[in-house]
Parts: sequence; structure tokens; C-alpha cells
Amino acid sequence: MNRDLPGSVALLLTVWMVAGSIVCTADADEPAKRVYENRLVSLDDPPALLGDYPEFVEPVKELRRFAAPRLVDDAGANLSVRAWRFSYNARGIIEMPNRLRADRTAVIMVHPWGIDDGQGWKTPQPAGVADFCTIEKNHLAARHTREVIDPFLKRLRPDVALIMYSLPGDPDPIRKNLYRSFSGKPTRAQRAAAAKRLTAKLKAFSYKGEPVPARLPLSADRPVIDYFQQFPGLDAGPKFNNTGFWDLPIPVTRDITTHEDDVVIYDRRGYKPLKEFLQKNGVRHVLLTGYATDMCFCRTTAGYENLAKDFNVFLVGDATLATFPANSSPR
Repeated sequence: MNRDLPGSVALLLTVWMVAGSIVCTADADEPAKRVYENRLVSLDDPPALLGDYPEFVEPVKELRRFAAPRLVDDAGANLSVRAWRFSYNARGIIEMPNRLRADRTAVIMVHPWGIDDGQGWKTPQPAGVADFCTIEKNHLAARHTREVIDPFLKRLRPDVALIMYSLPGDPDPIRKNLYRSFSGKPTRAQRAAAAKRLTAKLKAFSYKGEPVPARLPLSADRPVIDYFQQFPGLDAGPKFNNTGFWDLPIPVTRDITTHEDDVVIYDRRGYKPLKEFLQKNGVRHVLLTGYATDMCFCRTTAGYENLAKDFNVFLVGDATLATFPANSSPR
């Protein structure tokens, strides 16, 4: 995420277009259709992409890189987004500039779970899993949130239409009084009372499940099948996490500096209310940040697969992380 362009939102985003399916939607006073000149100009020895935070994200180096013309070009644009995507047919990375109106743009953080951050929701012992699946990796992801995503949200918040967070579940009695939602915005008094109830609720739960099994009965002819049926790579159910773990009111992580106007999206309500809320607020573009945004969470309510049907979606590449099993680093 470079920061060297002039304008009322002085920000250049180097983002990833997950599937290259962005469509320019015109304003009412602009032509509804245009012909895009798909000219690919070879780039000689360009710097690596996503090079700002190499501790968290491996810089992208590809054998062939191309520059293409501007894709989104809003009248009155004040937010510059330099996007890139990979094309097997072009046999390389294609980079293209975009100019967006910030007031037509929402920033959505996918599943910023407040796990192991001191709010009370924590990884069950001795073998439970949540989010990045170990306490150490949850803490590393939290540092990425503090050092990369939170400054990004702070920088854009004054200018964009919405800052939003998606969370599992429904708007339960605690969270609906803690965070703004599609249906309302709680008062400060309601927030303060809900915060106390959240702490009490989370701390009252028993974060204790079963240990890793010590013995597994195996058949003589199918031991591998039997082994993985009883001891899979990931089991986040009641056996290891305890019954009720996923029914708790999962909070937004403390590593984000939330604002009372930020909006929480509840996954269980489905995509239609989110789509209608964004359209009601004049949103045409979405900058997507958070966790596993192009992997397992891409199919959640505020994930890429839904949003890309109706909005110009850009994945902010160094403001997202995937889980990193069998590795000590997300790089």
C-alpha cells in the first residue's frame, strides 16, 4: 500500500483483483457502456508487488508483467487504486490504474474475530482451534491487524462511504447494542452496558475441551481411512472447543480502532440485506481486507464471491492474510 499520490484521499492502493471480473459501472451522467481497449504493454524489470510488508506477505515476483489502461474511471474521483491480476492467457500479471470516488466506496474487513485479544473469547484448551488455529498464530495475525489494517482503515475512514466488519452469527442482544448494524446505531450508554455484558458472557464460558486422542482403533485393511475419520486435520466442533463455543457473541478484535459509525455485518442474515444496504448508501466499489478473503471466507456473506456479483471489488493484498498451517510465517 503505497501512499504517494495527491488528491483529497492521498492513497495509492496496490490491490489484487481476485478473478479479474471488475466491471465499470457508470454514473447517471456518463455513458452506460464503453469499449475498453485491452492494450497490454510489457513492463521491463518492475519492482515486486506487495513489497511494503514482507514480514507478513511475500512480495510477488512474476516472469512477465504488463500495464493496461485505466479500468474504473469515476467522474470526480479522489481515490487511486492500482490493481493487478494474473492471466494464464496473457501469461503474466496485468496491472491497471483505477480512479474511484471515495464516497462511493466501502471498506469491508472480513471476519476480524476478537480471539485471544483479552476480551474474553479465547482458544479452548488443550486442543481447541479458532481463527488461525493456535494462540501464537492468532497473536501474529493480531499484530498484522494493528500494523497494517488498522492504519489503513484510519486513513480511509474520513472519506469513504462505510467501514464495515463481517462476523459470524446473528445480531444477538449483546452485539446489536455494541455495534452499529443495518437496522440501527446504539447510543453510547447502550454500548457501555453491552461491553460489560460481553465481558461477563465471554468470561463465563468454559474454554475446555477434550485432549488429542491417545488411542485410535484401526481396521486391518483401511487404517488410513479410519485414522483420519477419527483424527482429522481440523476439528473445531464441540469435541475440542466445547459445546456452545461458536454460539458466543464473537466481538470485533481489539486490534482495530473501531468507530461508532462503523457497521457490523452478520453472516447469518445472508447477502441480500448487505447488498441492499450498500446500494442504499450509494456504494459501487468495495475494498476488501481481513482474513482468508480469497480462500475459505470468500464464500461468507461479505466474501468476494457474493460481492463481486454486484460491486467493483478490490482485494487489498497486503491487508489480508490466509492461515498458514505447517509454517511459522504467513509469507
